[in-house]
Amino acid sequence: MTARVVLVDDQPLVRAGLGMVIADVPDLEVVGEAGDGAEAVRLVRELVPDVVVMDVRMPGMDGIEATRIITEGSEAARVIVLTTFDDDEYVYGALRAGASGFLVKDMAVPEILAAIRVVAAGDALIAPGVTRRLIAEFARRPAPVVAPPHRPATGITDREREVLTLVGGGLSNTEIAGRLMISVATVKAYVTRLLAKLDARDRVHLVIIAYELGLVSPPPR
Repeated sequence: MTARVVLVDDQPLVRAGLGMVIADVPDLEVVGEAGDGAEAVRLVRELVPDVVVMDVRMPGMDGIEATRIITEGSEAARVIVLTTFDDDEYVYGALRAGASGFLVKDMAVPEILAAIRVVAAGDALIAPGVTRRLIAEFARRPAPVVAPPHRPATGITDREREVLTLVGGGLSNTEIAGRLMISVATVKAYVTRLLAKLDARDRVHLVIIAYELGLVSPPPR
C-alpha cells in the first residue's frame, strides 16, 4: 500500500526538497502541501492523508495547534513534527499535542523515509538518542507558567513502572529486555499494558508520561 503524505512548512524550498525525496520511492506519495497550520488542518480534512509532516514555527496557526486539532479530529492522519531540534523549544509541546514522533531537518534521507513509513504503519517514532536529547533539553528549561496536569500512576505494578522508566529513557524493547533479563515478548506485553492503563496513544506518549511523572533522570549537563 502507498502511504499518502501531506507536507506542512512555511518554506517552499523545504516542501519541494521533501517532495522530491518522497517522489523517488514507490510506497509514499505526497498528496498535498501547506504553508501554515490552518491550511494544514483544511487539507487533512479534505484529503484524509495517512501522515502529516508538520513544521512547528509557522506564521498564523503554528504546528503545535494544528497538530492538536488534527489528532483530536476524526481524521486518521498521524503527525510527525519537523523541526530544527537544537533551537526548537516547541517540540515537547507538539508531542503532547498528539504528534507520533518527530524528524530533524538535517536527518539523512533514508531515516526520513523510514520515519514516515513507521508512523504510517501506526507505530510511533521514538529514536533512543533523540529521545534522550529531548528529555535533557526540556529538563534544562525553566518550568512552564502552566505546569502539565499531574498524571496519577496508580494501578501499575513495580515492574511496569520499571519498564515505563526505561521506555522514558529511550531504550528499545531489546535493550529493556537485556536490562531486566526478560524476553522481548514480555517487554512488549508490559508496554501494551502500560498503554492501556495510562490511556496512552503510543510509545511516544509513554515517554511524555514518564517525564511528567519524574521517572526519567536527564543525563548530566
